[in-house]
Amino acid sequence: MTVAVETGTWQLDPAASTAAVRHRTFWGLVTVKGVFAAVTGNGEVRPDGSAVGTITLDVASLDTGNAKRDKHLRDADFFDAANHPEITFAVRSAELRDGDDVQVVGQLTVRGISRPKTFTARLVGADARSLTLDAEFTVDREQFGMDWNQLGMMRGLTTVSTTLRFTRTAAV
Repeated sequence: MTVAVETGTWQLDPAASTAAVRHRTFWGLVTVKGVFAAVTGNGEVRPDGSAVGTITLDVASLDTGNAKRDKHLRDADFFDAANHPEITFAVRSAELRDGDDVQVVGQLTVRGISRPKTFTARLVGADARSLTLDAEFTVDREQFGMDWNQLGMMRGLTTVSTTLRFTRTAAV
């Protein structure tokens, strides 16, 4: 599918968007999954077809289905939500390539630590008023100061999965 995405300003639709994480724990025997309930963002599609923008996750909105675990994930061993309440991804460039593949280059900031991140997203729907992107990539949590690992239970990478729906903002 080749799609022309309209230039202009786009706003994330939080009701139609999801950001989730999963990580294998207990020596790889259990996969912990969580969803960020509060996701915001916006972007701009430039006349050349490239895009820039920002996605923000509210750390306190992470829900893994276990209140005790969620509280621990918010404390200083992990996300340190009291000092770093948001995770941000600043998109420096997003370009549609090879049909529905979108090459995304940006900066991921967790716990006040920023690291470059590049991945391929997929444009799964687009028209003049809305567009939806799916993406999945991995993150090494230790690169962001999250090295808590009691008894070696939490090895490996964390997988981030998103479905982000944007709606076009009316021109002012």
